Amino acid sequence: MGETVKLTGIILRAVDYSEYDRRLVILTSDRGKITAFAHGVRKSGNRFMAATEAFAFGNFSLGEGRSAYNLRDAEIINYFEGLRGNLEAYYLGSYFLELSEYYTRENNDDLEMLKFLYQSLRALVSGKYDLNLVRAVFEIKTLAVNGEFPGVLKNPQLQEGTIHAINYIYSAAAEKLYSFKLRKDIEDELVYAADIYRSRFIHFHSKSLEVMKELFGS
Repeated sequence: MGETVKLTGIILRAVDYSEYDRRLVILTSDRGKITAFAHGVRKSGNRFMAATEAFAFGNFSLGEGRSAYNLRDAEIINYFEGLRGNLEAYYLGSYFLELSEYYTRENNDDLEMLKFLYQSLRALVSGKYDLNLVRAVFEIKTLAVNGEFPGVLKNPQLQEGTIHAINYIYSAAAEKLYSFKLRKDIEDELVYAADIYRSRFIHFHSKSLEVMKELFGS
């Protein structure tokens, strides 16, 4: 048996594997994106069933294997259950997980990505923010954290408040990302700018966005 490590992270993807097992992709604070197997969790009454679903955030005890980890224990801090009561928020959160998996790497320092992913999911669950605004913040911050932010768009039509908001998102700590309030016209312009950033610089096909477009036209 390999050494047991304890990692804080969030499950980006959970795929049923064989008859009773589940394969997990977890974004962790110390080792970036990892793959872990949860053996027997799909058996009736297994205590780790809910702890091995996408969105689960907490502390995972994992046995180190040759090419993957094996789940030994889990202490879940937040399941983000509120997403399941809002279909649009759920698919938007799923898009955030997909995008996080696309950008992160194994044994990489992805702590900042983990932190603002967590804060963005909290923002979705809170119901305090327009979903398009949360999406805009997440996409711009994703580019910033991964060194792909091209700077403020050279668009003379952007208002000063929008430019200030973009610069704030770029530089703000994860805990402060959703601490600002914007006028409706500035918010709309920020969403417009994020749409341009996504189409030009995020070269990723999302199944969740496809579903959202079919269901909600967004």
